[in-house]
Amino acid sequence: MSSNKKYWKSVDDLSGNPLVETLRQNEFVEEIPTDEFLGDKETLEASQTTRRDFLKYVGFSTAAASLAACEGPVVKSIPYVVQPEQIVPGVADYYASTIADGFDFASVLVKTREGRPIKIENNKLAKAGYGANARVHASVLSMYDQNRAQGPTASGEAVGWSDIDAGVMAQLNSGKQVVLLTQTFASPSTDKLVAEFIEKYPNVSHVSYDAVGEQYALDAFEQKYGVRALADYDFSKAEVIVSVGADFLGDWNGGGYDAGYAKGRVPKEGKMSRHFQFEANMSLSGANADMRIPVTPSDQKKVLSALAGGSTAGLSENVQKAVNAAKSELRAVGSKGVIVTGIQDVPSQVKALEMNANSEVMDVAAPRMTRSGDVRKVNQLIKDMNAGRVGMLVMAGVNPSYTLPNAAEFDAGLAKVAVSVACSMRADETASKATHIAPTPHYLEAWGDVQIKQGEVSITQPTIRPLFDTRQFQDNLLTWMGSDQSYYDYLKTTMTDAGISFNKAVHDGVVMTNAFAKAVSTDTNTSITEDAGLSNTASQEGEFELTLYTKTSMGDGNQANNPWLQEMPDPITRATWDNYITMSEADAKTKGLWLDRSTFFTEARNDANGGLNGTLAKITVNGVEVIAPVMVQPGQANGSIGLALGYGRTASIQEEMQTGVNAYPLMQNFSTTQNVTIEKVDGIHEFAVIQLHNTLMGRGDVVRETTLEIFNTKDKNYWNPVPEVTKNHIEYEVTSPEVDLWDSFDRSIGHHFNLAIDLNACTGCGACVIACHAENNVPVVGKSEVRRSRDMHWLRIDRYYSSEDEFALDNTKKNDFSGLSGDNGSLGGFGEMEDPAANPQVAFQPVMCQHCNHAPCETVCPVAATSHGRQGQNHMAYNRCVGTRYCANNCPYKVRRFNWFLYNGNDEFDYHMNNDLGRMVINPDVTVRSRGVMEKCSMCIQMTQKTILDAKRDGRAIKDGEFATACSNACTSGALAFGDVNDKSSDVYEKSQDDRMYHLLESVGTKPNVFYQTKVRNTKEA
Repeated sequence: MSSNKKYWKSVDDLSGNPLVETLRQNEFVEEIPTDEFLGDKETLEASQTTRRDFLKYVGFSTAAASLAACEGPVVKSIPYVVQPEQIVPGVADYYASTIADGFDFASVLVKTREGRPIKIENNKLAKAGYGANARVHASVLSMYDQNRAQGPTASGEAVGWSDIDAGVMAQLNSGKQVVLLTQTFASPSTDKLVAEFIEKYPNVSHVSYDAVGEQYALDAFEQKYGVRALADYDFSKAEVIVSVGADFLGDWNGGGYDAGYAKGRVPKEGKMSRHFQFEANMSLSGANADMRIPVTPSDQKKVLSALAGGSTAGLSENVQKAVNAAKSELRAVGSKGVIVTGIQDVPSQVKALEMNANSEVMDVAAPRMTRSGDVRKVNQLIKDMNAGRVGMLVMAGVNPSYTLPNAAEFDAGLAKVAVSVACSMRADETASKATHIAPTPHYLEAWGDVQIKQGEVSITQPTIRPLFDTRQFQDNLLTWMGSDQSYYDYLKTTMTDAGISFNKAVHDGVVMTNAFAKAVSTDTNTSITEDAGLSNTASQEGEFELTLYTKTSMGDGNQANNPWLQEMPDPITRATWDNYITMSEADAKTKGLWLDRSTFFTEARNDANGGLNGTLAKITVNGVEVIAPVMVQPGQANGSIGLALGYGRTASIQEEMQTGVNAYPLMQNFSTTQNVTIEKVDGIHEFAVIQLHNTLMGRGDVVRETTLEIFNTKDKNYWNPVPEVTKNHIEYEVTSPEVDLWDSFDRSIGHHFNLAIDLNACTGCGACVIACHAENNVPVVGKSEVRRSRDMHWLRIDRYYSSEDEFALDNTKKNDFSGLSGDNGSLGGFGEMEDPAANPQVAFQPVMCQHCNHAPCETVCPVAATSHGRQGQNHMAYNRCVGTRYCANNCPYKVRRFNWFLYNGNDEFDYHMNNDLGRMVINPDVTVRSRGVMEKCSMCIQMTQKTILDAKRDGRAIKDGEFATACSNACTSGALAFGDVNDKSSDVYEKSQDDRMYHLLESVGTKPNVFYQTKVRNTKEA
């Protein structure tokens, strides 16, 4: 019997609205935009449309019809008509290239998908340029910056390249003085081209300028060896390292030393290197040192003098003791010891070179070429500009209006130059004041060569066609010389003439050759003497000594418009989106810049949501004033303060990225150390800090550590015990099956992935954090959300201080608490333990989803959105998750992130996911998550599955080292090792059997697939 029920789709349908009938007659929800695509369809038949265009028309119409039939929006897309041979849809291609932006230099591999660069990785064939830092990994996003200069302009108006060329050629032929002011290119081909350009136009001169250069180290090296370069160091050969004011794990001498350093820090055969650090600011190098001694910049000179055999007079007793210990150990190891320094004067730098004369660690025969600037020539240029002697200034890769301490003087001179051409990627602080902007491509769109270390040449090659109407600086020079040769052809000729196979060099990315080497000799007679007048004008007044430094995230500020870097937590302070004055607690209290800990009755240091607050202070140097917030920093030397460069940019910088204050004006006389006065000003600053707890508070099961002496002399169970639990009054190790609440599965068949993290090798650099962002489309949420503890980092690097002199004493203090109240009560004692020591030890610990075999999150998910895979990964089915957050509550490691908002295509989060250009960096292999779901580390399952499928296609077994995650690929120090623990020959299996292996919060019994290696400190001689 048939039904007489009526069915309807909507209320309008039920009520008989005539609009419903009209919609029924339409085949598609909206008109297919074929006219937009090919033109008027009525005249298409009579047109000269080719068969190819006809197929385009049909293909496009079909795709649009399919979408429209699903009542979805029409997405306009044009498929390949002729697919490029080298591109297979869905398969990544890798290109070797090199970044050389004047501050960061590294040989890299560029991962591309369908012609789009989406990720930067390390080129393992490189030696000198091996080790991409966080900024290098983030540089791929800077290419997709919609604030880049998109075409040539003159006086702010768009012009053609021929107009730029005509104006420049007229000046070149006028006979007036022309100056090329450029970054350090470290490029043999560019050096040759500039020399030829000057030969053709004798009125041209060339000045190199580094925003944060190594002026005094360069002067010292040139004075001793006749080449303007920097000594190189292989810290893997060092048994004793003594650093005096040199953050060599940061950006000192261009950075890149962490890989060699980490090799000597992992205990092998009972030995590891010993590291002394004398410094003012708490740096990455100081945080990793065995013995860190806080010393002001003025006292650092006394320390270096004492190490060289001088007196220790004028130094405090504890510093004298440390200096004597360092001298003694340097003598004991002979040529396997090294001294490095960041002291800002030539005599100190020369002294360090002489002390290292017989060191195996220092290499002067093949120096680093990544810095070459000479500020004396820059100062002379500014004088010439203001005197009207410069007819044209061509700038490339520099932003002096922002980075020069005497920027106002430069700007005044720039206004007097008839023609100024800024070869720049953006209309920055300098380019916006120039008469012409000649936009340059990103390094991923350009050709080039770089000699990072003498004897090794790296190649830069484009991985995508230029996104905008840009032209390389080198192509400009060729054009202005009247040559019709492209820079690509010029580069190829230069390499071929030097006897280098160009195709092989492009394929490998690096080539070993001495074809472009400069002779290094101790028999020199250069014009560099002492400080050549540079140190005479340094400020001598002020109660505090300021050390200006560069952050791991922001560097010199070149990538200030990069949201990945803005939101990257500082390894030491854990703050994002800011720079600030670092100051000791004692000095902050003396100057009235201290905020008390928030209590039940007051909200001083922290808001109700936990957000950290700070006071504001004014720094004055030679009449130059800068107002910045104060961050109390454990370990800061009393009488000293620190402030990061690279912030405070505004020109062509998105409003959200206009953060912090510009500290370059304080770098008087181009010295990063200054005597300053500081005073409190009204106001409270809100920080966005992702880690508000400072210490371990005696929780030895989080970070385990021991000394080398104990490691060598005691049984493993003494320094790395397995926690025990009681069952039927019998003690069992927590790993025993007797106390297991879960039924175990046989995981011996197939792959089972583990990630090993060595706390000895991890320097806290954060490169893995940015690599994880790039690989897994992790969103940027902004300062306001980070302050609410809603950061989305899948991987964090926890930083812990000790409240006592050593972490071991924290445990002792906690264990000795007696009762709740009183002098030894836990009520007040735990509060004291939360305050770090004035000079604490520091530990870094990368933490991501631990992929527990007994995962607490899996049992509480009401919709089975999180489950366990056979290969050991803890999976997340995003389209099944309903956002209950039960899993986050049940996770002891707190590694799950809740997607509070839609970050993709949302103008409220204007970073890179809400514009078409920025979204080009998105990895198509990873889902872009929507609002209301939990997300976390997936152990890069897309990467492991591709490795398995590639081996299956090739019909071969997978070799050890093929399996990788984004973080393990990014880590050059070897702290992160990923692999198949079922492969008994694998590195990760070997590490899992090591005595130093332990699991985070092992007593909980979650049996993670991530494990750690106990940190060993060389604090006492074994």
